[in-house]
Amino acid sequence: MENMLRSLLFVVLLALGWSAAAAAGPPTVPGRFALKLKPGRQPAALEAALRTLGATDVRQKFLRTLPPNIEKPGSVDLRGIYQFQVPTTVTLERVRTVLLATGAVEYVEPHYVRYPQYQPNDPMADSTLTSLSKSQYYLKQIKAYRAWDITRGDSSIVIGITDGGVRLTHQDLRQQIKYNYADPVNGIDDDGDGYVDNFNGWDLANNDNDPGYDIKIIHGSLVAGVSSAHTDNGVGIAGMGNKCRFLPLNIYSNTPTGNFAGIEAVVYAADHNCKVINMSWGAPGGYSRLEQDAMTYAAVNRDAVLVAAAGNTNADLMFYPASYEHVLSVSGVSSTDQKSPNATFSHRVDLVAPGVSILTTQGYHAKSGGGQADADYVAVGGTSFAAPLVAGAAALVRWKFPLLSASQVAAQLRQTTDKVDNLPANAAWKDLMGTGRLNVFRALTEPSREARVVTSTFVPARAVYLAGDTIRLSVAVQNLLQPIAGLTVTLTSLSPHISIQQGLFVLGDMASLASLNNTLNPFRLAVASSGIPLNTTATLRYHLTGDDGYESEQLVELVLNPDYVVLDANDLNVTLTSRGNLAFDDLSGTIGTGVTYRGSGNILSEGGLILATSPTRVSDRLRTRSGAARQSFFNSAQVVRLQPGPRADQEARALFQDSIPAAGNLARSVGVGVRLRAYAWSSPGRRDFVVLEYTLKNLTADTLKPLYAGLFMDWDVPTQDGSARNAAAWDDSRSLGYCYALGQQNTPSLPAIYAGVQLLQGGSPTVYSIDNNAPAGSSLSLADGFSPAEKFITLSSGTAQSNAGLPDGTDVSQVIGTRISTLAPGDSTIVAFAMLSAPTLLQLQDASESATIAYATTLLPTRASARAVDFVAYPNPTEGPLQVVLPQGFGPAKVQVLDMTGRLVKSFSATGKQFETNLAGLQPGLYLVRAIGTNRVVTRSVVLR
Repeated sequence: MENMLRSLLFVVLLALGWSAAAAAGPPTVPGRFALKLKPGRQPAALEAALRTLGATDVRQKFLRTLPPNIEKPGSVDLRGIYQFQVPTTVTLERVRTVLLATGAVEYVEPHYVRYPQYQPNDPMADSTLTSLSKSQYYLKQIKAYRAWDITRGDSSIVIGITDGGVRLTHQDLRQQIKYNYADPVNGIDDDGDGYVDNFNGWDLANNDNDPGYDIKIIHGSLVAGVSSAHTDNGVGIAGMGNKCRFLPLNIYSNTPTGNFAGIEAVVYAADHNCKVINMSWGAPGGYSRLEQDAMTYAAVNRDAVLVAAAGNTNADLMFYPASYEHVLSVSGVSSTDQKSPNATFSHRVDLVAPGVSILTTQGYHAKSGGGQADADYVAVGGTSFAAPLVAGAAALVRWKFPLLSASQVAAQLRQTTDKVDNLPANAAWKDLMGTGRLNVFRALTEPSREARVVTSTFVPARAVYLAGDTIRLSVAVQNLLQPIAGLTVTLTSLSPHISIQQGLFVLGDMASLASLNNTLNPFRLAVASSGIPLNTTATLRYHLTGDDGYESEQLVELVLNPDYVVLDANDLNVTLTSRGNLAFDDLSGTIGTGVTYRGSGNILSEGGLILATSPTRVSDRLRTRSGAARQSFFNSAQVVRLQPGPRADQEARALFQDSIPAAGNLARSVGVGVRLRAYAWSSPGRRDFVVLEYTLKNLTADTLKPLYAGLFMDWDVPTQDGSARNAAAWDDSRSLGYCYALGQQNTPSLPAIYAGVQLLQGGSPTVYSIDNNAPAGSSLSLADGFSPAEKFITLSSGTAQSNAGLPDGTDVSQVIGTRISTLAPGDSTIVAFAMLSAPTLLQLQDASESATIAYATTLLPTRASARAVDFVAYPNPTEGPLQVVLPQGFGPAKVQVLDMTGRLVKSFSATGKQFETNLAGLQPGLYLVRAIGTNRVVTRSVVLR
């Protein structure tokens, strides 16, 4: 039996395309995505963007769900969620960027696949439990027999079993199914709910009316038996829910066109009057706003109690859907209340229930001894089978106390458990096993109290917090059960990196269902100024106490010291990472806050530094083939933000490098150390740009000749019609590459945006504008990734490929770079860029000239070599004629004359050391003469009379 169950599980996982790597996060369905429209937006606004992505099968995901109810605070609207299919070659990053750029979309997510939390019983590994495998020992452990003396429930209370198919003919299940007599099997949707002949449940994965048994997946039959097996029928076992019924809902595919349908089944169950919904499936990580919306809808809009398995990970982690808000997370214990060997433990667990040697219905196949599939049973283990015990108990509580809401039923179950983490065997998991082990009798008989923090609002609202940040935390507290006298909430920090400056909230006496908040006097926190490890999760504890001995705790977490900083001093907010990337540190766009301009959505889907000396010696952390990212750079020091900095209102510092090529093996790496200094100003005239200055040091024993350095920028400027009709262009006089949307109207709802990068200092400018949609086989195509050889082409092709996207517009990228002719071993050179954005091209050009002035007047004077003493411009002052002498060995130069607003007024090339120009015709005043050479830029101020 043991080997058979192991084999079956393997077949299940193999059939669904899962692998051992799933433990790192849930797999997804290739090409399947969902989006949620912002309130008030219509799907028509997305049509062009979806066409750009090649989207098909676009349809409203939850057509018949209830709208939000103002009498149910926190209820959600699922009607704006749409599902669609795109070619499997289109990445999540691409889908998310194109759709979010329309301004009409709240979120975009892949279709996650969650797997059953099944763990076969292993008698040889746990020989002390073999005698338990033939009995329902756990019913006595959780006081089920005494509970049934209080109530046995009723057939009107329905538990939604969202799982694999169920053996509908099993002797202990067939009479427990909640049949839909309003829609008999006749080929007609008699009850008008949109599902034809959903008489005995529904198969959400394959979209048919057969939620029954599948040879590959018996998990649903196992789970249904625990919660709902027929009681008092003289055969088999007793289900925890006793007289309560269950609704079988299959969520796993058994057809080539099927898909995992966990959240669809939850919404279906909620819409079909399931007062309790069981989810014995999930995966570590992979938080989904779509899944959270579905849980909120079921629990708040539809008032269903949601119960989920906490997972079989034997780890302290977030496990979904169990770790979502409004879900009871159930972990497992043995017959002696010791934590099950493989059960998840965490602060997010609500309670535990027996999860070892759980005897239940199997419904697999006829046995060699003559037994029938409709009469077989098996003992199994895992949190999958602890959860339906709690679901069955929730059903009994709902019947006994019909006026309790779903949140109150969950509170009653939490507050009537038997504490088990104080047992010596559970010492290692103290405070990580919820309130205790399920006690159904107490849940049905004891008046209980539970006040709960129902919302936590951090100000400023950020995904992560930096060293030195100060935070205000407002909470809303609701008393869910019996009145509590003298309630107080005390906030403490379990992290050494957060100090509590004000941590007391006195609520006083609270009646049942009363709510209070501390918005007028919030908690105040301070993040440590130093010593915080990267990406630290800090935990805060709410300790709730009452005058009459009431006591409970809750935890809330926040992330500190991320491996990126955001320069947000002006209108252009830019995320900088520790390893050379811009906007995000990952291709999925989850680590970082992107690049925004004047409150826009993200306008840069991917950006970062590229260094190269040949088609094979290329360093970057950008996309490559197969949807992966290269990992050439590693950080030598974490990126930090200075506010204010020595020379700007905000500055950032980062230090990283690639690997040093081994002797005789120059492939793949360049061997350069990089020091990044970034600058942002809040003063008028400097609000539309951020300066990025890279000091590049040759770490190898060989001269790099030439060395190319550049920024790859996959801009996504939003368009009025939601399409990706962008174009890329090059302004040679300013060394400025930029991207814009065709047909921009600059309306209040969608202001126009021009975005670009300007080379401020370095060698000879290079630009390469890319049509991202160019088909495979083109001179450069991103359809099959972005190879090192292609990256080298973008840097080494000069300025010949300077435009893309015209005349009709397309999805475009640009690489703005420079060619440094030589860099000797141990030598350093400076390359500087300005990232810019503005509402019009003229304003972008003005910002470019302002950036030039800011760099020349604020930053270059601090560099010893920036203002060469042998760079001469005379006579000064001048009536117009001007003699210019370049420094010795400066070489060919591009010469620019700028007025003091930063506007370029004259530009030309010079090949000799000395030349003449004339400023006649310009307005009298102060001008800046700038010479851009191969390896440096020099400037001189000149007064025109």
